[in-house]
Amino acid sequence: MASLTATEPAASCPSAIPAVESIVPACMFAPDRGCADDPSGADGSEDGEGANCESEDHLDLSNKLVLVSPSGQQYDSLLRHLRQQIDEGCGETIYVVGMGSDGGDYGLDEKDMEASVATVRSLCEQIEADLIFLRERMDAGGRIRDYLIRRRVGEEDFLEVRVAVVGNVDAGKSTLLGVLTHGELDNGRGFARQKLFRHKHEMESGRTSSVGNDILGFDQEGQVVNKPDSHGGGLDWTKICEKSSKVITFIDLAGHEKYLKTTVFGMTGHLPDFCMLMVGSNAGIVGMTKEHLGLALALNVPVFVVVTKIDMCPANILQETLKLLQRLLKSPGCRKIPVLVQNTDDVIVTASNFSSERMCPIFQISNVTGENMELLKMFLNLLSSRTNFNNDEPAEFQIDDTYSVPGVGTVVSGTTLRGMIRLNDTLLLGPDPLGTFIPIAVKSIHRKRMPVKEVRGGQTASFALKKIKRSSIRKGMVMVSPKLMPQATWEFEAEILVLHHPTTISPRYQAMVHCGSIRQTATILTMNKDCLRTGDKAAVHFRFIKTPEYLHCDHKLVFREGRTKAVGTITKLLQAVNTQAAKAQQAKLLASKKTFKEGTAANEEAGSTARPPSPNAAQLPLKSGGGGRRRGGQRHRGKGLNAATISTAVPAGAAGTA
Repeated sequence: MASLTATEPAASCPSAIPAVESIVPACMFAPDRGCADDPSGADGSEDGEGANCESEDHLDLSNKLVLVSPSGQQYDSLLRHLRQQIDEGCGETIYVVGMGSDGGDYGLDEKDMEASVATVRSLCEQIEADLIFLRERMDAGGRIRDYLIRRRVGEEDFLEVRVAVVGNVDAGKSTLLGVLTHGELDNGRGFARQKLFRHKHEMESGRTSSVGNDILGFDQEGQVVNKPDSHGGGLDWTKICEKSSKVITFIDLAGHEKYLKTTVFGMTGHLPDFCMLMVGSNAGIVGMTKEHLGLALALNVPVFVVVTKIDMCPANILQETLKLLQRLLKSPGCRKIPVLVQNTDDVIVTASNFSSERMCPIFQISNVTGENMELLKMFLNLLSSRTNFNNDEPAEFQIDDTYSVPGVGTVVSGTTLRGMIRLNDTLLLGPDPLGTFIPIAVKSIHRKRMPVKEVRGGQTASFALKKIKRSSIRKGMVMVSPKLMPQATWEFEAEILVLHHPTTISPRYQAMVHCGSIRQTATILTMNKDCLRTGDKAAVHFRFIKTPEYLHCDHKLVFREGRTKAVGTITKLLQAVNTQAAKAQQAKLLASKKTFKEGTAANEEAGSTARPPSPNAAQLPLKSGGGGRRRGGQRHRGKGLNAATISTAVPAGAAGTA
């Protein structure tokens, strides 16, 4: 087969490719030099041009000199390829100039490099993108340059990447975020982290107990925008977002074991693109480090590791920690390729291969001296969002948190999962405890405290809602487009893998299910095995205990109770709530409540008028009389009424003997 492609390169170009391509692409081994060298070859054949065009483009673009002076057709192909790369990278890509894929030497001389960069710059202008120089290196054929190409966004828009920050307690998570976002180094005594804490008890203990949000903005040149306010040191999020072309949102999670529920919610509900695992170099891999790493791997979130406190750690302990860390990442459970990042070349290589491959960069930093902090900032600037979103789909928004803002009303925050939501749109909010969805209007939209007119898939936002109380909204609810005709589900089937359980799991077992922003206890009704132990896989039928939820097939879930942990994927939704029946039930309940109230009021009046003024009846120890105002609920009122009826029905003598 190899000899055929080698001996007949020209003959195999138009007709034989379909036969060969099924096994090996012909152009992989024998690029057709005739097509590449002869510029008329591209336009020569008229019939079959559409079918043959792509293979010729591929052969043309493989040469490193194609950018020096491309023909019109080559330029269009380059533009199409660049557009495709930027769409795949969610608005940005790393572009290498001076490297071909035709097997020749890498590198260009000074003159060719200038011409190539001019071509790339004009391509960027065509697609309205910025060209940011990253590095230049020498090779056998001359220079090679790497550029970051980032699509320009409007004044009120920016690219957003979410990074969850996890690690054991006292690994330096909040301190690192304080140093990154406020631009001031730590004093080694908790100065940097004080700016991030939300609660008084966090400031006193120095431990995060809630999900914190912090932002780091990068401008078009890749420089950090964050400038703390000289008065009080707070960050003006609106100014940062206006100046930034890209914003990194850090989700600061709790490291302590007793806040694991909060950490799991942060990892599932806030949909992070990447996970930053923090390890204290002096403490090593202890406590919750492995738990958090396992959680990130179970949710398929790419992980990079930051080893902190290297200024205070002896060299032999640091080496020991790094050795242990590399062993853990290479273990069969992780199967990662650890890379120690020591210079800008390492940063660019790891960032360009990070989301797609198994690479796991390890940074060693100090919050006190600021060592290697620039490498970490550069890496964060090069990270691009992992998921692509289609704005034409019906809108869906999951609620992570609710607030009641004076003068504004009820505000919900969360993540747009798909579609586009505009100001004054009417969406369906639900499911409520009966599984129904109610129409709701969006009064205003904010992204990172900046008012905007619309949000797209993958962006976090907060909405002010009209005519609804905060108490009737809970975390885990969704706001969806009426086109979806949403239905809430009580029961579902999932394929689960038990990561750890001390004994066995059997039907009727109950545990907390985390799926997106949903957290609710669910019972196992049936499963395809008698019992489950650590490491077992099974198809399990769950039922929610309290309220029905809005779920999707293929969503990841984490199943947790005490030290028990299991992960899985929803495979099938069962027993959806009948909306009509639920509405009828709601109306019935309201009607019965109304009649009950009216009935009790009438009984009270009847009791107060019918009570006889007999001395025996007066002597009866009644805690609550028939009429008048009473504290307590319907139960006390019922008791009072029963006592009143007894007093009227029982004769004086019987009452005396009783």
